[in-house]
Amino acid sequence: MTVEDSDEWPEAYPAGGYAVVDVETTGLAADDRVISIGVYELDRFGVPQDHWYTLVNPDRDPGPVWIHGLTSSHLRGAPRFPEVAAELSARLAGKVMVAHNAQFDWKMLAREYGRAALEIPTEQRLCTVVLSRDLALPLPNHRLATLAAHFGVVPERAHHALDDARVLAAVFRRSLKLAAAGGLRLPLVNCVMPVALPEALGEIPSQRRAAWFRPARRRPACPYPNPGRWQASGPLVQGMRVAITGDTAVDREQLEDRMTEAGLHVASSVSSRTSLLVTNEPDSWTTKARRAREIGTPVVDEAAFLQLLRDVRPQS
Repeated sequence: MTVEDSDEWPEAYPAGGYAVVDVETTGLAADDRVISIGVYELDRFGVPQDHWYTLVNPDRDPGPVWIHGLTSSHLRGAPRFPEVAAELSARLAGKVMVAHNAQFDWKMLAREYGRAALEIPTEQRLCTVVLSRDLALPLPNHRLATLAAHFGVVPERAHHALDDARVLAAVFRRSLKLAAAGGLRLPLVNCVMPVALPEALGEIPSQRRAAWFRPARRRPACPYPNPGRWQASGPLVQGMRVAITGDTAVDREQLEDRMTEAGLHVASSVSSRTSLLVTNEPDSWTTKARRAREIGTPVVDEAAFLQLLRDVRPQS
């Protein structure tokens, strides 16, 4: 008897099933575009139900052809994202989105929905990198190829969105069984659709803006020394090292730009020198959240941080 045939399947696991997703893109920046999408739909036990694939015309250079193999001629007659959004939404709705390095796939798709003045229907996502770490699999790394070899899944076309989604679906099904058998809590993350940052840092508008995205830009180094950890109920002080993890309602790049303008140091990781961690899910499985819990780094949610950003004090 398998786990899914018994009463041992955890009741807390999602009942609506999973959409295993892989996207190929023109690059990694905020203004890069999705050029192909592969989706495998799984039931609550990880059993495949259907799959779907499409090319997407990005109306720009396709980027690293040597990686994904998609040239301008391949994409010229392909549908644009608004033309495939309804079909994609139907396959994502009501399911947990599963991807390898899921935050990347989620952000790239969320940005495409934003450009089309639409909202992605995904409410939760799961990263198979995090799941494999939580399972403590005996692996040298958590790359998809390594996981595939561990579970005996054979890739056929690397960096092809549908085949990568197929491989990941098989890896995830095996991982899900191990997690269920061990009673492991799944690393589900609540997805938040970003909005534009209000100029006066006032109330976040409820209406989603189609133009919330914009190209990322290089931020200058913080000119102020680190004054140490943020003290509860106190103000932010210029030079404080502030890290962010998880989804934010305000577009992450815009939020970090505002931090830089206020004289704060945008930290890419959490260490003993980090002044503050901003997260809407302090109990999440992200590396930053875990590290903050381990070393006692102060944590605030996004709403509290936006209030603190209104009055960043100069160093005395």
